[in-house]
Amino acid sequence: MDLFALVAAFGGGIIGAYMGALPAFIMTGIFALVGSVLTAAGVGGDIAVGMLAFGSFVGPHIAFGGGVAAAGYAGKKGKLGSGTDILSSLNGLGEPDVILVGGIFGVLGYLISYSIGMLPVIGNAGPATTDLPGITVFILAIVTRLLFGETGITGKYTGTGKREWFSTGKGFVYNVVLGGGIGIVVSCLAVVLYQSGNTAAFGIFPIICFGFAAISLIFTQTGFATPATHHIFLPSALAASAGILAWGETGFVLGVVFGILGSLLGDLVGKTLNSHCDTHIDPPATTIFILTIIINAIARVI
Repeated sequence: MDLFALVAAFGGGIIGAYMGALPAFIMTGIFALVGSVLTAAGVGGDIAVGMLAFGSFVGPHIAFGGGVAAAGYAGKKGKLGSGTDILSSLNGLGEPDVILVGGIFGVLGYLISYSIGMLPVIGNAGPATTDLPGITVFILAIVTRLLFGETGITGKYTGTGKREWFSTGKGFVYNVVLGGGIGIVVSCLAVVLYQSGNTAAFGIFPIICFGFAAISLIFTQTGFATPATHHIFLPSALAASAGILAWGETGFVLGVVFGILGSLLGDLVGKTLNSHCDTHIDPPATTIFILTIIINAIARVI
């Protein structure tokens, strides 16, 4: 464990709080995309990817997790309209205790990520690895809900009709088309990179996809109906890469399948954990850590 990175995580959590969780995550996407493109070009981007995008600066498990917790705390204290508000810059509240909560959860995020990484089953050393930022964001969100929320893990439905847990009909078809479309473009481009022989670009391609999707949330932040899609882009790219390495060009189909699965699972998680609630449990992060476990398990079999 790097002591300085641990201490820095406190500041990273405060960044997520004063900027707002989603704006901080958009910054994650910027560093991830820039760094991964530089890596693909062979000029180096390790600092931007490892230290900035996924480190103590604006790593999702630190800055985004800290921002979500700070919003949940502010909502509980009546300082924010809703603890689910991950768009607002909490600097506007001018409350030191709010951003301190962000800093504390930033440190907690670092410790959780580090600890899970050491586990023999789901950590980096195990047979079925997962996405450490994703699973950490999920755990932090559960802690936030339990500490600052009053709606329970699955929320409190107050409507008169039957609660929708999963999109059906046109909504289901839309999610399949969305996931399939993203899966197709991601998987086919993965084949192109594989054929080019540029191993650096092929290896970093999933992070390029993640960065692009994360940056696209700037449109969500500014009020457009753009959906979160990093839970589709990243698993699709990871699955396509695994399939191509195992089966050659026909392996791109695996990426398409996981693009669709990412879209559908994200919908399920959103309606199950992030609806009718008072704090934010992130559907994309939850989807990513679950699908990454499955993809890595499949990669070891094929």
